[in-house]
Amino acid sequence: MMMENGISMEYGDGYMEQEEEWEREGLLDPAWEKQQKKTFTAWCNSHLRKAGTAIDNIEEDFRNGLKLMLLLEVISGETLPKPDRGKMRFHKIANVNKALDFIASKGVHLVSIGAEEIVDGNLKMTLGMIWTIILRFAIQDISVEEMTAKEGLLLWCQRKTAPYKNVNVQNFHLSFKDGLAFCALIHRHRPDLIDYAKLSKDNPLENLNTAFDVAEKYLDIPRMLDPDDLINTPKPDERAIMTYVSCYYHAFQGAQQAETAANRICKVLKVNQENERLMEEYERLASDLLEWIRRTMPWLNSRQADNSLAGVQKKLEEYRTYRRKHKPPRVEQKAKLETNFNTLQTKLRLSNRPAYLPTEGKTVSDISNAWKGLELAEKAFEEWLLAETMRLERLEHLAQKFKHKADAHEDWTRGKEEMLQSQDFRQCKLNELKALKKKHEAFESDLAAHQDRVEQIAAIAQELNTLEYHDCVSVNARCQRICDQWDRLGALTQRRRTALDEAERILEKIDILHLEFAKRAAPFNNWLDGTREDLVDMFIVHTMEEIQGLIQAHDQFKATLGEADKEFNLIVNLVREVESIVKQHQIPGGLENPYTTLTAHDMTRKWTDVRQLVPQRDQTLANELRKQQNNEMLRRQFAEKANVVGPWIEMQMDAVTAIGMGLQGSLEDQLHRLKEYEQAVYAYKPNIEELEKIHQAVQESMIFENRYTNYTMETLRVGWEQLLTSINRNINEVENQILTRDSKGISQEQLNEFRSSFNHFDKNRTGRLTPEEFKSCLVSLGYSIGKDRQGDMDFQRILAVVDPNNTGYVHFDAFLDFMTRESTDTDTAEQVIDSFRILAADKPYILPDELRRELPPDQAEYCIQRMPPYKGPNGVPGALDYMSFSTALYGETDL
Repeated sequence: MMMENGISMEYGDGYMEQEEEWEREGLLDPAWEKQQKKTFTAWCNSHLRKAGTAIDNIEEDFRNGLKLMLLLEVISGETLPKPDRGKMRFHKIANVNKALDFIASKGVHLVSIGAEEIVDGNLKMTLGMIWTIILRFAIQDISVEEMTAKEGLLLWCQRKTAPYKNVNVQNFHLSFKDGLAFCALIHRHRPDLIDYAKLSKDNPLENLNTAFDVAEKYLDIPRMLDPDDLINTPKPDERAIMTYVSCYYHAFQGAQQAETAANRICKVLKVNQENERLMEEYERLASDLLEWIRRTMPWLNSRQADNSLAGVQKKLEEYRTYRRKHKPPRVEQKAKLETNFNTLQTKLRLSNRPAYLPTEGKTVSDISNAWKGLELAEKAFEEWLLAETMRLERLEHLAQKFKHKADAHEDWTRGKEEMLQSQDFRQCKLNELKALKKKHEAFESDLAAHQDRVEQIAAIAQELNTLEYHDCVSVNARCQRICDQWDRLGALTQRRRTALDEAERILEKIDILHLEFAKRAAPFNNWLDGTREDLVDMFIVHTMEEIQGLIQAHDQFKATLGEADKEFNLIVNLVREVESIVKQHQIPGGLENPYTTLTAHDMTRKWTDVRQLVPQRDQTLANELRKQQNNEMLRRQFAEKANVVGPWIEMQMDAVTAIGMGLQGSLEDQLHRLKEYEQAVYAYKPNIEELEKIHQAVQESMIFENRYTNYTMETLRVGWEQLLTSINRNINEVENQILTRDSKGISQEQLNEFRSSFNHFDKNRTGRLTPEEFKSCLVSLGYSIGKDRQGDMDFQRILAVVDPNNTGYVHFDAFLDFMTRESTDTDTAEQVIDSFRILAADKPYILPDELRRELPPDQAEYCIQRMPPYKGPNGVPGALDYMSFSTALYGETDL
């Protein structure tokens, strides 16, 4: 038995068997036969009137076969054999057989319906025959979404009445009893004929009469049903209602075609509007990111500072704040920008649109280059900050050292000019003069000993100038004052020495002991002063080796203290000897040493100071040793963490790259795994933050090298950002592949086959193929490319599609797009033009009112604003050119 979506094509047999089954089970309603007779009669008359005739009694008027043949000619548009005009029974049977033979020629296999039953006026057989004619010529060709006949007609009713309250079409009997379904069908297509809002489910008789009257008056659909019969019958006859509803379908068939065309246009316009929105969003995000980079670059490229350590440390803290707070959102913005761009290009390819080319200066490569420039500027800025910190720290140390030595020198020179300019020797006795001369010799010795100190002060000042110390002006001025004074002291010393030489012949006696004391005390005093300076000298170290070297030098110095103690006792004993002689010989003023201002008390005090400074120096060095040990601990902490985080990032990157090759399960599995990696990476972020805290402590401790690890914070930051970017990029690629697969209708097996073939020829895992590799890949997939000149030309045309920029490589997304286009079908400009032509009733132009009537408001206005005026022949005012508009949607014109 032939079946068309559940409806028997052996019409007569099916009709009779179903009737007999319902009658046996007590389900056959006697009113059905009455409803069918009335409906079928009206349906036949709706066609017979075209031939200028009609029937009154369906079982009587078809008995001779003449009107039956005429009905078939009208509804089929074909001519049947010439009927027999005789009135004998065999003439009638012959005519009916001619009609039945014509029905059979249309593919209908009639069972249990014979010409004799029709000629005899058998009502059931006659109704069964008419039902077969209705099914074949009025219902069978109804098609909605590849459904036919009954299911297609029912789905059409459901869709058209879906927006209406109190209407729920589930069948062709009870769903139509209250009349609202008929009214909804009319209102949906001709809202000007019925005010649906005034109808009530409680007034079925009024609803049915309203629908039937309007259909007969305005739609040329005869009244085929009786409202009273429908209301009073528990279950109205399905065939009668299907026959009547099919008339509605055919009456509105033109509107149905227009609706289909409108739906296609809406679909295309929605794609175009969404693509425009994505383009605008890309332009906005790109402009914002590039503007932020443009504003940030001058700050990173600036090398301006106030030349002070505090100023540079402030800049370093600003840079850390920038890396922690300001840059991470921009990293996410860049990833989102790339994701949106890839999604947009995929959607354009899937909708058969030309690729999107951002405005000049805002391409992905422009953004990538700007971002690379930003990262290079960051690295250079941080290196400059650290170098500047080291330089300024050394400058501060040198400045303090300069001040300390200058203070000591100025303390020593205080009063020396007045002393050298004194004329006291002119009133001295011989011994006093000799003492003055010896004293002057001691001073010259002392002056020579201070030469190194002055040179040290000048050398430190020169180094401060070389390193561009911020207060060089005051340093230079003070150094100049010291040097000028030193020159004056030299000149004054020479002048005084000449004067004393002139008086030497008068003054002869010299106190040997005082002279010896002066000679020994002066260098020892200088040694004490130098030692005191060394013991309080500031130092700066960065490694354990440096502090250990200082400690070792200090230990060596302490080993010399025994010899110094002997010298000290010798000098003190000289004073004691002088005191003994003066006491013994009662020499007036003999206790005063004319050769030096130093006293035993001064030497004792300074020696005591040195002995006390030694343990203090021990403590200072011990503190610095502990500091360097702490720095060593920080190095180990950073290295221990970095040596875990670095390999973890590399391992995650390898895993994400492996998933990106596309051979690990379905696309959904790959997407799920990538998102799991994404969650794992974000969950791992506290480790990066902990490492940043350790790194900050390392920088604050002025640690500039770490021999325990090859990882730096900068390399880990870059690796972390690259990992996040790689995950986002792979997720976006897989989502686009899913979008391609689903929209193009390709199977997972096809997708796997494409990916497997691509990977097989991508030997180096670069994600791209050379032209020769691409050709081999196509051949492996069954693509026929000849080895002759024509084959080369065909292959070059394919290359122009997959590599439009002539880069010399074919990437996977272009390869997948090509293969899916080869395997599937998409909307074309020609299809959209055909849809607009239906809405325009075959005119070469369309009017704004037609667009507003057939399309949703927003999409109608979208078309009206973008369609150019129609310039062809026979145009009318306001006519729009839908053909050029449709081709422009697919990038086929310059519109």
